[in-house]
Amino acid sequence: MTKQITKKSAPRIIALNKKVFYDYHIDKQRLKAGLVLEGWEVKSIRFGRVQLRDTYVIFKAGEAWLIGAYLSPLPNVANYIKPDPQRFRKLLLNKREISKLFGAIQKDGFTVVPLNLHWHKHHVKVEIALAKGKKTHDKRETIKRREWEREKHRVLKYYG
Repeated sequence: MTKQITKKSAPRIIALNKKVFYDYHIDKQRLKAGLVLEGWEVKSIRFGRVQLRDTYVIFKAGEAWLIGAYLSPLPNVANYIKPDPQRFRKLLLNKREISKLFGAIQKDGFTVVPLNLHWHKHHVKVEIALAKGKKTHDKRETIKRREWEREKHRVLKYYG
């Protein structure tokens, strides 16, 4: 009997923060961080009851915290647990990663935003990146560019 050779699969994405690509210029360098979660939160994530809109990362006392992530509790959560869907969740990062992100925020006016939430083996990870806010005219330019790409693909598909 031979073992099946499996390719490294792409991370299974749980939630995607689409709005961040519209509102911010995203830096190319991205980091993956673990999350400190409670049991009911993991169950909610397994059922896909998570929302990353308007979520960001702050730094307090040398630690990184995820703010604004909404994990909707399941209706069958135990009575002795008081679930808080929007509690601050600690991010698991190395000290040098935290200091690098904190320095960029202080010096260059960046902010740290989560891009997606995904499974890595049996752990929930969040992909974060440095981002700088877009102006209104930049957002309009993004919309024009996206519409042009769609139109170009439509024409190429039709004619050729």
